[in-house]
Amino acid sequence: MSTMKFCRECNNILYPKEDREQKVLLYACRNCDHQEVADNNCVYRNVVHHSVVEFTQVLQDVAADPTLPRTRAVQCAVCNHPEAVFFQVMMPPLQLLFSATTRGEEGMTLFFVCCNPSCGYRWRD
Repeated sequence: MSTMKFCRECNNILYPKEDREQKVLLYACRNCDHQEVADNNCVYRNVVHHSVVEFTQVLQDVAADPTLPRTRAVQCAVCNHPEAVFFQVMMPPLQLLFSATTRGEEGMTLFFVCCNPSCGYRWRD
């Protein structure tokens, strides 16, 4: 986990900076000339924990998200629209204990959202 770093010379915050010639990550002070080589290449890490219940309450706006993959291999059961966005979610270990794993599931659940703006039906596979 990355932490904030401070300058040894003037106690201001050190900011990440790349040294393109040496191909290393540095932390540099914007107040003085102090620089130090980063001991870890992780500048920032944001860990968000969600339950499966939160993921099943997906907003209809997710269908408009251009970063999510789309498929025409499924059809909406409600409006028969031929396109849906999909994403995978890792099931928590406790839920895996109580769910049927007859299909060889390793804890990944595939969620689909209909791309029809007037429908937005959600289902999982």
